[in-house]
Amino acid sequence: QVQLEESGGGLVQAGGSLRLFCVLSGGSAGNYAMGWFRQAPGKEREFVASISRTEGSTAYADSVKGRFFISRDNTKNTMSLRMNSLKSEDTAIYTCAASGVRLLPPPRRMSVYDFWGQGTQVTVSS
Repeated sequence: QVQLEESGGGLVQAGGSLRLFCVLSGGSAGNYAMGWFRQAPGKEREFVASISRTEGSTAYADSVKGRFFISRDNTKNTMSLRMNSLKSEDTAIYTCAASGVRLLPPPRRMSVYDFWGQGTQVTVSS
């Protein structure tokens, strides 16, 4: 069974940077498109970024485009999200997910993701 585990969350000041990591176990990361989603207090979960199986294609929510950068290393079964110029509105629980569908660009819809991590808290203080 594929499992995902996030790390790297924490507290950071506005304007700062943070890097999140997601490790996939129980399978080969190269078989899955992967993505990051987030849920802020009182709000629905939303798409943040996704990356295709072989790192050839990425997708970003408009709210993070140019500030967040998704990458992956299939040899280490890991994916990361580099977050720069963080804002208070980026405060949320960030969750990684894996999808077995073959789509380009990589999927944004939560419904096509098969496996989910537990999430890691990111808090941006203003």
